Amino acid sequence: MLSSLFTSVFAESTETISLSSFLICIVVSLLIGIFLAFMYAFKTKYTKSFIITLAILPAIVCTVIMMVNGNIGAGVAVAGAFSLVRFRSVPGSARDIASIFMAMGAGLITGMGYLGYGILFAIILGLALLVFSNIPFNGNKKRDAIDKTLKITIPEDLDYYSVFDKTFDEYTDSHELVSSKTTNMGSMFKLIYNISLKDPSREKEFVDALRCQNGNLEIAVTRQEMTNEL
Repeated sequence: MLSSLFTSVFAESTETISLSSFLICIVVSLLIGIFLAFMYAFKTKYTKSFIITLAILPAIVCTVIMMVNGNIGAGVAVAGAFSLVRFRSVPGSARDIASIFMAMGAGLITGMGYLGYGILFAIILGLALLVFSNIPFNGNKKRDAIDKTLKITIPEDLDYYSVFDKTFDEYTDSHELVSSKTTNMGSMFKLIYNISLKDPSREKEFVDALRCQNGNLEIAVTRQEMTNEL
């Protein structure tokens, strides 16, 4: 009687999974999830909710795959359901997305019964993520010092299309106007440029030159946010 609780009502069309096999797969998936969560959290800022999700995600995917159990129609439906997660989640960093895919991949492997491969996959990919995340990329730091975002406020009667060209040519290798909008009841414009400085040590000199042209209104030079679009 008890064993019938763990038998599919559609047993004639799907293979029944034993209770012991189900528990072993779930336990191994949870251990893999905990390992991946630890690898992600090591020397990284994180939220408790994300770590918990990363820890249990392999077990969730494992369970779903075991229940699909070779049914192509159910597999297509599950793939569609997982694709909805992207549209119901707040966008994260590239590392967050990679960690989620790793957890799902581990769950897929254990759900198919390959527990050894699942553990090996988690160890190799988890250690690789840890190593790559802690390798200093000096080239990236140099670009952070050169590539900046310039936010500058100007009076409405100032022609911003050409007024700063001479200053930009002197202090920057390239510049691009990415946004312009009115502010202060339309009496001023707020402009945003992406710029590449020729010499980061002359940044204050560059700002002082701009202040002489915009009437000493607000100017901000900030780190340029990088986006990796696929």
